[in-house]
Amino acid sequence: MTRLGYQIPNFTYPGVAADKLFPTVVAQAQEAENSGFDTVFVMDHFYQLPMLGEPDDPMIECYTLLAALAQHTSKVRLSSLVTGNTYRNPTLLAKTVTALDVVSGGRAQLGIGAGWYELEHDSLGYEFGTFTDRFERLEEALQIILGMLAGEAPSLDGKRYRVVDALNVPAPLSKIPVMIGGGGERKTLRMVAQYADESNLLCTPADIPRKLDALAEHCERLGRDRSEITVTVQTSACVAPTSAEATAELEAYLERTPAAEARRGSTIVGDPDEVAARYAELLAAGIDGVTVNAPANGHVPGRVSLLGETLAPLLA
Repeated sequence: MTRLGYQIPNFTYPGVAADKLFPTVVAQAQEAENSGFDTVFVMDHFYQLPMLGEPDDPMIECYTLLAALAQHTSKVRLSSLVTGNTYRNPTLLAKTVTALDVVSGGRAQLGIGAGWYELEHDSLGYEFGTFTDRFERLEEALQIILGMLAGEAPSLDGKRYRVVDALNVPAPLSKIPVMIGGGGERKTLRMVAQYADESNLLCTPADIPRKLDALAEHCERLGRDRSEITVTVQTSACVAPTSAEATAELEAYLERTPAAEARRGSTIVGDPDEVAARYAELLAAGIDGVTVNAPANGHVPGRVSLLGETLAPLLA
């Protein structure tokens, strides 16, 4: 289960040519693995998100990238944060995640959500639909995917999907944990309580207690033991050996990536002591762990290691 996850959300690194892009990503994953992170995530998007850059910034397809990272790591779990359900038929997604589990030696995890980036859907021809449409599709998809990952051959004649005796051979090497991303209290957290092993919240620190209460209420109503579900919160950090260095690296990132200015206030910035103190406050809210991305300086050698070494003791 994820308690300390490192997410790689961007592939635009100053001074890094295209032929050095993948080695830079590998270096981050390896630093994460060797410094205490238990899971490495990449985003499942085809265009860069508006709060991280421009649509035509580099984005690598996530499952191809995760399978490649499996060959350069040995311990960390590998997952998207999170898969957009709208981008793949659920049977294909189940097969893809199973393939990742096989090639990684049993380290795959499924992160999944309903999908939200309308521009990406419209540009690339994926049906977007309404909010209700996307959540109906997600729920049907979970019923199919969970059955296939469990070694069953599920059939479903649903409103959104139809499958008959959907086989998944070879089976996963181990039980693949399922994480549902998002913080919607009525739909998303109900699905977490009903289907998932993990919840990754996207919310402000002040909202965490209310989200946890909502999840507990869904678990009680559905007869689920709340303690079976690991809850993490998505965060952004920029750590460096000194506070001045961390601030300078964040400012340089915002200067070259104006779209990211909106993330300034939510990014935890500072030296290791300052960053650790902020994360200790977050963990005190009752969550089980955190997922962290470092778009400002994750590409700088040693920064992911410093981040892991800073945060791992908080979860020991």
